[in-house]
Amino acid sequence: MSTDLISNFINAHWLNLSASIWFLICFKGYIWYASSKSYGSQSLASALHIHRSQWMLRILYREVRVADNTAIANLERSVAFFASTTMLIIAGLITVLGSTDRAIALVDHLPLSTPTTNAEWEIKIILLIFIMVYAFFKFTWSLRQYGFVTIMFGSAPMPSEGISDTEKENLTEQMASMMSMAANNFNIGLRTYYFSISILTWFLNTWLFMLTASIIVFILFRREFKSSTLRILTLDTKPKKST
Repeated sequence: MSTDLISNFINAHWLNLSASIWFLICFKGYIWYASSKSYGSQSLASALHIHRSQWMLRILYREVRVADNTAIANLERSVAFFASTTMLIIAGLITVLGSTDRAIALVDHLPLSTPTTNAEWEIKIILLIFIMVYAFFKFTWSLRQYGFVTIMFGSAPMPSEGISDTEKENLTEQMASMMSMAANNFNIGLRTYYFSISILTWFLNTWLFMLTASIIVFILFRREFKSSTLRILTLDTKPKKST
């Protein structure tokens, strides 16, 4: 009996189930791919990590570090903004969950929309809520990690203390790695925002949802691995010798 129910459910909702699996492949697959390629190939993550390492090294030679702490505070404010915005989005989605009939009636009049049941609509809203909760945890963890960087700034030795080059290299790598971890979690939160846009198209059309998820993977790949921003970050700024 249970086998028949599962079989009937799959037959009735095969398209939505396929779309959900495709979304997870795009979402988690791209996050895994980007993380595995972050430091082994040329990307925004690897280029920025080099710049962070140079920044952290120069901090150890500065007596006054007010500007550096201000820069970190600005990064923290950006992350805090997205974390608080995510909470507002979650609250809005919960509100929409309580007015399913009105929302379905509104979407039915839009182009490319396909008929949907109340149960399907609510499942899609719940999935979107879970995606936003995931983004919230990434943003708040990034915020904490930037706080850890600030503490590491405060504990960094002054130039007058005369620490060895080996100690400087270790401290530089520790602070740069912590900052890159914070930036990576923030980046994952932003990617979640991108992929949540594809879920919005799911309320209109399932095929459009799968197409949008694929397009977002392409956009993210172009920006992180093939963009003009990356080319600028990896430019050789050393003066060339005249021949």
